[in-house]
Amino acid sequence: MKIRMTAAALLLAAGAAQAGEPVWDANKVELKAQKLADGVYAMVPADAARAADGVPIATTSGILAGSKGVLVVDTMINERLHKQVMAEAKRHGALRYAVNTSYHGDHSYGNYFLPKSVTVIQHAAAKAYVDTNFAKDVQFMEGAFGKGRGIDKIKPRTGDVLVAKDSRVQLDLGGKVVEIIDFGFGQTGGDLVVWDPQARVAFTGNPVIAGQPSLPWLLDGHVQDTLDTLTRIYNFLPADARIVPGHGPVMGKEAMKWHLDYLAALKAAVQDAHAKGMTLEQAQAHADLAAFKGYAIYDWVHKGINIPAAYAEFRK
Repeated sequence: MKIRMTAAALLLAAGAAQAGEPVWDANKVELKAQKLADGVYAMVPADAARAADGVPIATTSGILAGSKGVLVVDTMINERLHKQVMAEAKRHGALRYAVNTSYHGDHSYGNYFLPKSVTVIQHAAAKAYVDTNFAKDVQFMEGAFGKGRGIDKIKPRTGDVLVAKDSRVQLDLGGKVVEIIDFGFGQTGGDLVVWDPQARVAFTGNPVIAGQPSLPWLLDGHVQDTLDTLTRIYNFLPADARIVPGHGPVMGKEAMKWHLDYLAALKAAVQDAHAKGMTLEQAQAHADLAAFKGYAIYDWVHKGINIPAAYAEFRK
């Protein structure tokens, strides 16, 4: 089962003040560099603290630098935000690599603006998706984030190095070895985690959107797979690991338990609804999960996306 959001649903759920206003505006977002360790930086939206109040915020990015060069994690949605990341990256050395944590445009469209000398690293499934769905994806992104954001000028640039399913790639940046790992289906079939074992920092992309009260977005379904994948990531990370999520401020490993507990509760509630012979509409009321409210788009994500995804999956 595949579920894609529409701009109208996204705006309604987020409570946008005016019709046509995106949840966050790529023409206004300002990114700030946050140093996490030597050669490790998170590029975080200036208003990232609002995520704790349940407000969806813009894409985070990352920079990893060693004596041999620089790696950028996620290239952003348009040229304006891409340039903000690149300006910071250039302060730390020559850019050699860019990793996309998924095929989503806000994490990968900036590939178009990269010099040809930069090696792009993607999951093989992400490249396959872009190769067959790019025009449709641009249309979707413009619908969700608005026209006039430079999205229409993007042309696809996919990976030069492809990470295979259930595998990992190691890169030596010079005094810093970085691992790019497929832990499994998180939000898409092509999610990657960038891990710096020295600094104990993981860039997770969208499988971990942000800390509490944000929730996983099961846009493509796969409730059980997502729970299994996040459990693998959680068990892999050391206790003192820091996580740079897809759309939020830096968080500790234990903050992931909110997402794990939510997915387990969602699974149990929907399976119970099936056992009692409930319709989808009855399951949506039954699986209200009041303990996990607080996200500004809770109704859209939980009731509009996640419950239908779980209902379809566990019906099988």
